[in-house]
Amino acid sequence: MLSDLISIELAVDIILWIYAVTLFIQLIYYLGIYSRLVFFRISDTKNEKPPVSVIICSRNEAHNLQRYLPSVLTQEYPEYEVIVVNDSSTDDTGDILEKMSKEYPRLRYTTIPYEERFRHNKKLAVTVGIKAARHEHLLFTDADCYAESKDWISSMCRNFDDKTDIILGYGGYTAEKGLLNKFIRFDTLFIALQYFSYALAGSPYMGVGRNLAYKKSLFFQNKGFASHSHIVSGDDDLFINEVGTKRNTRIEVSKQSHTRSEPEKTIRAWVIKKRRHLTTGVRYKFVHKILLSGEPATRIFFYISFVLLLIFNVYPEYIGGAFLLRLIVQIIILKITINRLCEKYLLLYSLPFDIVMPFFNIGLTIANYIISRRERWN
Repeated sequence: MLSDLISIELAVDIILWIYAVTLFIQLIYYLGIYSRLVFFRISDTKNEKPPVSVIICSRNEAHNLQRYLPSVLTQEYPEYEVIVVNDSSTDDTGDILEKMSKEYPRLRYTTIPYEERFRHNKKLAVTVGIKAARHEHLLFTDADCYAESKDWISSMCRNFDDKTDIILGYGGYTAEKGLLNKFIRFDTLFIALQYFSYALAGSPYMGVGRNLAYKKSLFFQNKGFASHSHIVSGDDDLFINEVGTKRNTRIEVSKQSHTRSEPEKTIRAWVIKKRRHLTTGVRYKFVHKILLSGEPATRIFFYISFVLLLIFNVYPEYIGGAFLLRLIVQIIILKITINRLCEKYLLLYSLPFDIVMPFFNIGLTIANYIISRRERWN
């Protein structure tokens, strides 16, 4: 009986230590890293407006091009071109581009013919677009994205100077009804909070192809996507992970700089997309893998230890106070981030999503591992 009590007391002490340590680490992440975006001052710099090449890769997205491309082609910017790479489309993309090019003189397009025996990923299309670009400064978005402002190019590219080669922007999703839409948008918001904050901390690790800018010379100096050309995804995050530094990377979060696109409508479609994104994370620099895995790992142990301590009724007032402290810090930072990135109606869902998200990502990571093992065996 005595030994059982000692064992319980020891277990409780261990849980208390886990709770205290994970709380401390969580506060370091929020106050030491994520708060950088909160205190970031949007630049009012008015650098010279360099000529810009906007590059968009499109595969079977004729409808999206008709709907969204005009927002890019009607920007209030003195000198820019829009290059659309028709990546082996089998729909009406070619006809749509030919028709639009007559209406919009800034539009140029090139086509990668469809070949059943020749399969390739988006990186080839991006490379083709970059080679076709006439200008040094490149701005990327997707065919299903639209610019939220006619000053999108101006807002993103005002950050370029002699030392700045990379601009990280925000590509959000449109707000729609339903829990899935809110979860997708919260996931996108939180990822943006991370990559913006890490860039401000001097350690950029990714960007998103929906809204990203960099110099053409930087691409060719680093041999483009050569080191990961065999991986389906990673034309945005793996490239930035390789070439981004404290000195050559800036962020742009002004409302005028945002792009939007329609999110997936089904859980299955979004899971497939998330799984593809998670496959690139294992190729990040070691320090980024440690930092990015550390936050969700300590978050999981924080919540589990909190529940266990409540069950054992151990110092409930202190345990609850510590939980409330983290929650207040989290809500303040998320609220300001939500306002900055113009995401509505997400704060109320932040706590349940915050709990679910790391378990969800772990499940997808395990699924990726199992599937990759099966493919190797087959």
